[in-house]
Amino acid sequence: MTATILFVDDEPDLEALILQKFRRQIRDGQLALIFARDGLEALEALEQNPHVDMVVSDINMPRMDGLSLLAKLQEAQEKKSTIIVSAYGDMSNIRTAMNRGAFDFLTKPIDFADLEATIEKTVRHVEMLREVRRRQMEAERAHASLSRFFSPEIARRLAANVDGDGIEVQWRDVATLFTDITGFTSLVETAPPQTLGELLNEYVGGMTEIVFAHEGTVAKIIGDAIQVLFNAPGDQPDYATRAVACAHALDAWAEDFSARWKTRGVNFGATRIGAHAGPALVGNFGGNRFFDYTAYGDTINIAARLEAANKHLGTRICVSASVANGAENFRGRPVGDLMLRGRSEPLRAFEPLPQARFEAPATAQYAEAFAKMEAGDAAAMPSFAALVGMHADDPLAGFHLKRLLNGAKGTRMQLE
Repeated sequence: MTATILFVDDEPDLEALILQKFRRQIRDGQLALIFARDGLEALEALEQNPHVDMVVSDINMPRMDGLSLLAKLQEAQEKKSTIIVSAYGDMSNIRTAMNRGAFDFLTKPIDFADLEATIEKTVRHVEMLREVRRRQMEAERAHASLSRFFSPEIARRLAANVDGDGIEVQWRDVATLFTDITGFTSLVETAPPQTLGELLNEYVGGMTEIVFAHEGTVAKIIGDAIQVLFNAPGDQPDYATRAVACAHALDAWAEDFSARWKTRGVNFGATRIGAHAGPALVGNFGGNRFFDYTAYGDTINIAARLEAANKHLGTRICVSASVANGAENFRGRPVGDLMLRGRSEPLRAFEPLPQARFEAPATAQYAEAFAKMEAGDAAAMPSFAALVGMHADDPLAGFHLKRLLNGAKGTRMQLE
């Protein structure tokens, strides 16, 4: 490294003395020296030579003294490490110089051995600052890259370690969401490419922003489908609560999005969401040449199947008991005990509800009808019939009524 030093002093012989003293360092490329006769000339020199690493300045000079120059240097965006040199070695000047940000202080007549040692110390300080700035830039670049996958807070945490520690494959307890859009394949086949591109970019962008607002991790985006993780890669003890809150926010945004595009003549389907919590194998599965932070395991498969279950149930959000039980102040209603593909035991599922709907009389009526169905009470059928009669827009109640009319009993159900 060649350190560039600006000497500011109005003594006519100082430049020759300095050049003579540091001739070896100049010859070897260790130092490059610039000279100015007062503070104003120094500021002009710095404007022309922004790469200057440090300033060595006298105090008593015409037009602008060294202490005034020091104050100006501290106002600049990139502050220069400054050594103040003066014949006035009194405490008042030393205190003023240090208060204004001087790195060090020397007195005249100059002891050149002391000056050389002070310059070496200051150069080491400048090199340290450069290394700190370099690491900061690397962290910022890493953060910009990671922000494509993680919420800003998680990206900052990972960017602090550019070697990638913290994203190695490991078993973790997670909550995961899967989202999908009804009728998306038909939309792809009929919509003009330009419209489809605008539509999908706005949708995925909006959904991702909501995930990031809840500090979730986007593990995969495949077409219209999005997979989200909570409690990975960072610890989030309230991951089930976050998953439910995020599902509600995604659902509300997607419904508004669909309504907005419908006014433009585009029939955008409903967004279905499934959520489950449990252990999963999580980490970067992309090897050394590709970054693919995702999760695998039974927990992930169940969440995907709960998303698909919405199609049969008529719901938009379906979560497992592990999510409902783990979430704080969960509000929702039981769906039933689902026999999902690949599982030998039924899984209790729930439909999360917004607070206003949860507190509505219809939810209490549903709970009563469901309890009768769970108990094998024949009164379950007329209870669901009454509920559907008052609320024909409740597809889950209609689903259960249809099951009961077809001879089904209890809450266990096999979904194709």
